[in-house]
Amino acid sequence: MFFYNKDKNANDLNDNGLKENKPASDITLFIRIGILILSILAVVGLAVKFLPDAITVSNIGRKRDLPIYCVATDEKKVALSFDAAWGNEDTQKILDILAKHNVKVTFFMTGGWVSKYPDDVKKIAAAGHDLGNHSESHKHMTSLSEQECKDEIMKVHNRVKELTGVEMDLFRPPYGDYNNMVVGVARDCGYYTIQWDVDVYAIS
Repeated sequence: MFFYNKDKNANDLNDNGLKENKPASDITLFIRIGILILSILAVVGLAVKFLPDAITVSNIGRKRDLPIYCVATDEKKVALSFDAAWGNEDTQKILDILAKHNVKVTFFMTGGWVSKYPDDVKKIAAAGHDLGNHSESHKHMTSLSEQECKDEIMKVHNRVKELTGVEMDLFRPPYGDYNNMVVGVARDCGYYTIQWDVDVYAIS
């Protein structure tokens, strides 16, 4: 820490008219050292108060598990997906349009939908589209235990595998609801957690 005294005193000039450096008095030196110590203590106090929070936030950021929203590529491509959780009124129409334009997409299916429309599941697979897991019963996954999350994923997985022979590896949590536990359980089940970055309902 540096101090600058702007006051000029004629008594500080030597016989040649030049400023003469005089040793600081004991009192002045004591004051300066005191100010320096107080400044250091203030900085240390701020560090102790705020640094732990900063470290905690940083650690949380590094450890947070995130799903896949998009993939960086120089190619002009988009990845289309459909969530199949309710009826099948438009399924054949969608498949026909996709076939006409030679487009492949991903269908994220709930266990209930798979059980109710097994023939549609087979058609989707036969057409070369990706089959995705959308949970057994379309619940908020973050409200479930780890075992319940695993059951929600694996029940659909096993049913689709039995119907089509496909080992699915893409999982979309219902409502886009996820946390570290959900992503971690999906990963342990052999799945990538997939979200979306454009919602057609938001732009229609």
